[in-house]
Amino acid sequence: MSICPRCKRPLEDEEPYICCAGQELRWRCTSCHKVSEGFAFPYGMCPYCKGKLELIDRGAIQGDRALDAIRKAFEIELGGHAFYTHASEEAKDAELKMLFGRFAEMEKEHMDTLSKRYHADLPAASADFQIDRAAIFSGVERKPEDAANLFRIAIAFEQRAVEFFTREGEQAPAGSVESALYKELAAEEREHVEMLTTEFKRWETGRAGIL
Repeated sequence: MSICPRCKRPLEDEEPYICCAGQELRWRCTSCHKVSEGFAFPYGMCPYCKGKLELIDRGAIQGDRALDAIRKAFEIELGGHAFYTHASEEAKDAELKMLFGRFAEMEKEHMDTLSKRYHADLPAASADFQIDRAAIFSGVERKPEDAANLFRIAIAFEQRAVEFFTREGEQAPAGSVESALYKELAAEEREHVEMLTTEFKRWETGRAGIL
């Protein structure tokens, strides 16, 4: 088995990759100006006030474009996992609670795959994540009293993710690590949109979900 020369972790195959092990970035919030350290945060938002984070410095980081692709992927996956986890906890409807719990598991499995493939340390889940952050990212108004609102937010931010990964994949150099990653993630999120849309339609009509 091949070994990564940088972090000494095993390589799964011979495809091109970038090692993200030990990458610790420093960010400053443009709203509250607090500094945060970490490879990625849900939706790229400040963990304190939901403001926009700006990178302070990159140090000696190499392969910036590929690294950005992986970091952005983690931002969206982290946000999705946190949203589904908290949506499952908030949902009063038993079907919704179970469905969002399963989607949270799917997002966790996807992050584990990314972490293993790119040797990035999996960021710890935020205990104080608020559903409002997913609503901001998705562009859907948050309505806590409306159970269907959770569905609409979930579908909207998955669609946003598809659009983002598709656009970035088209702009990335052909055959590059980031191009392959963006295409893979776009396909994954597209599947999520289809599953959520189907589940929402069944839930609205009172039919049992497929998942």
